[in-house]
Amino acid sequence: MSQTDTPPAARRQKESSSGPSKERWLGMYRQMLSIRQFEEQVNDLYMTARMPGLAHLYSGEEAVAVGVCAALRRDDYITSTHRGHGHCLAKGAAIDRMFAELLGKEAGYCRGKGGSMHIADQDTGNLGANAIVGGSAGIATGAAMASKKQGLDRVAVCFFGDGALGQGLVYEVMNMASLWKLPVIYVCENNLYGEYTLYTETNAGELGARAAAFGIPVTHVDGQDIRATYAAAEKAVARARAGEGPSFLLCDTYRYYGHHVGDIQRGYYRSREEEEAWRRDRDPIRIMATWLEAEGAATPAALDEIRQQVDADIAAGVRFALEAPYPEASEVDENVYA
Repeated sequence: MSQTDTPPAARRQKESSSGPSKERWLGMYRQMLSIRQFEEQVNDLYMTARMPGLAHLYSGEEAVAVGVCAALRRDDYITSTHRGHGHCLAKGAAIDRMFAELLGKEAGYCRGKGGSMHIADQDTGNLGANAIVGGSAGIATGAAMASKKQGLDRVAVCFFGDGALGQGLVYEVMNMASLWKLPVIYVCENNLYGEYTLYTETNAGELGARAAAFGIPVTHVDGQDIRATYAAAEKAVARARAGEGPSFLLCDTYRYYGHHVGDIQRGYYRSREEEEAWRRDRDPIRIMATWLEAEGAATPAALDEIRQQVDADIAAGVRFALEAPYPEASEVDENVYA
């Protein structure tokens, strides 16, 4: 039986003792690169007035989404944020349908009605992005509770930013999850800024201490290193499946662009030197590429071939979305519940 023929559960068990295979690491590299190129194209669509509304780009944070989702099964759940394109793609969303949703087209995941901040895909376990800061914490925790009551071993992951730690809902659900040992993982992506304010100016004390107060184990992760992120996520997922309760991953990361695509002049809250330093020294894709080459898992030529394939996928996705039809006007009140 070949590697591709091996059942996913057996393959994951085999890899757990020796780490992911070369093929899986390369798949994660490709996924990170796909998210980066997707976001670069989103920015271009906005700047050329072909995309309605705003988008919050995930560029720079790719190792968190891919590292966490690589530890999940397809039927596990995630909830996302206003900066959620990376989470959706990492969980298995198709590039062309993602672009279609952003452009308001019928072929999008929500038939063009969700847009950038409300993408959901039940088939891949994506319960939806949420424009309300911290708003999906209750959804993820509820999904974990349902999984436990139904006797399933599905895990729910709640992605949120450091700004969500100012929302009471997050603490209410963490308390419940700890009391009831729910299979949920809270992933805090600390990209240093809540909109335009440094996180230390809005959050007193240590961020991880907030989850620890509920008896939830906290792992502080270098979110720019996919190996560290994946290892932490794998342990948290195993803990959740074993019925041992929730975990909290605090991932240090950085968004390369502004709070949204229109946030171009950022000098009043962070410097260009800071942005350049993160891109130069802490880029997650470059860090992974360097490691893959050092380990002999890939040559520069092989990585360049992956980049070319990703570029072709992104270009095809954009063409699909631009040419796709808009939904009929008669649909305007269908599947709308508020």
